Amino acid sequence: MPNRIRVALIGLLLAALPASSITAQSAEYISSYTWPAPTPRTGGFSALEVSEDGQKFTAISDLGLIATGQLHRKDGLISGVTAMQSILKNTENGKLSAFNSDAEGLAIRKDGRIYVSFERYHRIWTYNRPDGQAAWIPRHPGFGEMDLNGGMEALAIGPDDALYTMAEGSSNLTTPFTVYRYRNGTWTTPFSIPRIGTFLPVGADFGPDGKLYLLERKLRSVFGFETRVRRFTISGDVISEGITLLKTPAGTHDNLEGLSVWRDAEGDIRLTMVSDNNLNALQRTEFVEYRIKE
Repeated sequence: MPNRIRVALIGLLLAALPASSITAQSAEYISSYTWPAPTPRTGGFSALEVSEDGQKFTAISDLGLIATGQLHRKDGLISGVTAMQSILKNTENGKLSAFNSDAEGLAIRKDGRIYVSFERYHRIWTYNRPDGQAAWIPRHPGFGEMDLNGGMEALAIGPDDALYTMAEGSSNLTTPFTVYRYRNGTWTTPFSIPRIGTFLPVGADFGPDGKLYLLERKLRSVFGFETRVRRFTISGDVISEGITLLKTPAGTHDNLEGLSVWRDAEGDIRLTMVSDNNLNALQRTEFVEYRIKE
């Protein structure tokens, strides 16, 4: 089936399946909010960071844009979104070329420094502000071995301020995902994450509990996307086996690619996710939230 037809069918099916079809799990579904695109270039969001109070957000898009804005809430649920977008710049303070603009991963340090991972030419750049000039993070040799469209979509900063990332794929269905860690100017590969089925990592964040949350996605033919979130405990160079917090049937949500983890006023962990609508009119930019009561 041609890809354009497949995407169109996925978009139609996404709107038909209610979130109430989500299977039982430890993450409790809260709500979804569809953001009507204020401009034709609003969308394609691949990564998300939300402030500690759940009110502000930063997202990046496949077009090499960065959006910063407000999540308006009513009774704790997202009721509206306002944002402004700026163009991510290159290391010469200029415009990104089309080939180099595919921003996929986002992490923001506590002091506000921004890290962005890019696909195609696999790399991580850092910015001191959204409209600032990019600076290089040294490349690990393994970045050059990643598939053209299978780069670092998951990017996160740990409690130790180390940067963690992984490729979207692995060599086969049983090969684990190698985790790259950048700390004190040096890349290492301290551990890997078991690959379970055909899900692929597309987003990651460390929660306020210090644990790593991994967002994974699977395209289930014309029935749409399946979503899974796993949680891991990291101690030095050791990672736990991990537990699955969330797994949704195909088409429950749109193409969720960005994940941010924070703690709400009730003390519960919140998972806030955003979808990449591929700038397709039949898909939607969707903010989705789940709660973990512990």
